Amino acid sequence: MNVAHQRPAVFLDRDGVLNRAFLRNGTPVPPQTVEDFEVLPGAAEACRRLRAAGFLLVVVTNQPDIGRGTQDSEVVEQMHAVLRSHVELDEICVCPHDDSDACTCRKPLPGMIIDAAERLSIDLARSYCVGDRWRDIEAGQRAGVHTVHIDYDYAERRPIGALAEVADLAAAASWILTDCQRGVSNDR
Repeated sequence: MNVAHQRPAVFLDRDGVLNRAFLRNGTPVPPQTVEDFEVLPGAAEACRRLRAAGFLLVVVTNQPDIGRGTQDSEVVEQMHAVLRSHVELDEICVCPHDDSDACTCRKPLPGMIIDAAERLSIDLARSYCVGDRWRDIEAGQRAGVHTVHIDYDYAERRPIGALAEVADLAAAASWILTDCQRGVSNDR
């Protein structure tokens, strides 16, 4: 693949990054109905800023409730239609599996990121992954992209080694755009 034709991307987790996640015992869980699906304030504008800077936008989301039989894939697709009505995205990648399925797409494994990079001709070395959980950050690191953690102080394992910790997607977009202007990422 010709590197000159590859573009950078921002890989975005869905729940807690683009839309509101719900907390259960301090751990985030996805919305269960389309009516509960709410795009977070500032998320659409943050994505517009990233797209204007030349980034592809790719959602990479674990949705194990599909595999567990507690969520219908059609409902998830309806949620994605709502998301796409607010945010221009290049692709939405979904892993419907649970940990016990031992797939290669479930984060923290990098399968969704690597597969999307191949399909969309993405330059991973110039790309970023934004997530609110350790699985997102680890998947990004394993794929060789720069990582930004949205820190909601969940009652679960914390990510290690994110390049930045921020309050929301708007702050993540600002950090990414500043990082690109500094040229720091090109030296990593």
